[in-house]
Amino acid sequence: MPYDNLQSKLMTAQEAVEKFIKNGDQLALGGFTVNRNPMLIAREIIKQRIQNLHVVCHSHGQALDLLIGAGCVSHLEIAYGGMGRFAPTCIRFRKAVSAGLIKTEDYSNYQMSLRFLGGAMGLPYMVTKSGLETDIVRMDGFPKEDRGKGKIPIKKLEIAQNPFGKENDKVVLLPALNPDVSIIHAQYVGTDGTVRIKGLTFADLEQANSASKVIVTCEEILPRSEIRRDPDQNSLPPFLIDAVVKAPMAAHPTACHYFYDYDPAHLRLYSDMAHDDNKFERYLKEWVYDIPDQMAYLEKIGVSQLLKIKADPTLGYAVGLDRK
Repeated sequence: MPYDNLQSKLMTAQEAVEKFIKNGDQLALGGFTVNRNPMLIAREIIKQRIQNLHVVCHSHGQALDLLIGAGCVSHLEIAYGGMGRFAPTCIRFRKAVSAGLIKTEDYSNYQMSLRFLGGAMGLPYMVTKSGLETDIVRMDGFPKEDRGKGKIPIKKLEIAQNPFGKENDKVVLLPALNPDVSIIHAQYVGTDGTVRIKGLTFADLEQANSASKVIVTCEEILPRSEIRRDPDQNSLPPFLIDAVVKAPMAAHPTACHYFYDYDPAHLRLYSDMAHDDNKFERYLKEWVYDIPDQMAYLEKIGVSQLLKIKADPTLGYAVGLDRK
């Protein structure tokens, strides 16, 4: 299968992280809670000991928690971090915030989505009425001494008068986001570099369009003729993408619609080990540092478990999966 324009962008996870992610970068994480987390790239970031990352996302789960637990994150702007019933609040995230190990700034999901959209549109800020009269606008998360450093906004937000409204018609001004790197997981990438995400896209498209660099991991690479057959199903154009990593199940243990469900057994294992510092260090050793590549990772999970979470090709999720 000829790779057209994709050949120069195809690389391993190790190569993609080495080339595009460095200490101190602002990093946007694609996916949502237990769906399409860019787990392979997150594990590679940890393996390469990248630190002081400024992470931005609307709602996230396993990849975020793993990066925080491994000490890769210094600043976080987020609406929510959790893994469903396995961790209503991400475990290492909660521990790090409680211990003062990371600095956080909270916005609503809608506000974070607007901030990425603003960055994608090339605007300095976005305007909304969402959040008025809430603690989100009353309380800052980042300390004053961090304001204006790197990509940290000078202000969390600003309350302003609507110039087109009546007296005392207030609006919220939100600083736009332009991450250094956005990492997302998709079902398909075409040989021309076109990205296709099936199912809910969450804020992935806005994150990719607002970022300076974009790394995509994918389940399959499709011929150009096939990915162009239904252009309305495509999500991102080739010119936005800087690196493509073909890696089946690169979102595990989170779900990838039409390919596999989230893995309850692994999420239970993680939840148990993440609560204890010593156990968590053992988890990092066994599931990150000691795993040379994605194939070795899948072998460690085991064929029987992979078959349990295999998605029904019509419904998109695993029918009859024990989710307890």
